[in-house]
Amino acid sequence: MVTTTKTPQATTTPQKAHVPDTRRLATDADPSTAAEVQPGDATLYERLGGCYGIAGAVDILVDRLFQNVKVNANDMVHKHHGNPANAAGYKWLVTSWSIEAAGGPKCYIGHDMDTAHEHLAIDKAGFDAVSKEIEATLDFVGVPERELREFMDIIESYRSKVVQA
Repeated sequence: MVTTTKTPQATTTPQKAHVPDTRRLATDADPSTAAEVQPGDATLYERLGGCYGIAGAVDILVDRLFQNVKVNANDMVHKHHGNPANAAGYKWLVTSWSIEAAGGPKCYIGHDMDTAHEHLAIDKAGFDAVSKEIEATLDFVGVPERELREFMDIIESYRSKVVQA
């Protein structure tokens, strides 16, 4: 004999989760509280605020990319960006890739750029749309011009690996 138990229906609307301001936990991650003078040999990773600074920018960037009409004009890209369930994993991959690309510790577990993008048929316009969104996000979060340019040079160096169409 199988017995079933009725599960009560939720009767209240879930409350919005409190998201703490983690900048106070890592003051160097926030450009407004970071040390004014960094050693001359500081890596781009360090100058961007380390993993906290990079993760904070990527959190905003990925949300913007998932909503960007020009980026999502490519059906293959939209298949991924159109599913909100993919956002958390994508944020992790972009964060870890950015950490390594900026000279931080090795932590990226994803595919190389050729393999990761070969099936997406990304064209010049698609790459440019993502590049503009990256630049706008870095500017929005207050990345200084020198670091912004240096990171954008890294992005541009991947154009030939990403653009397939």
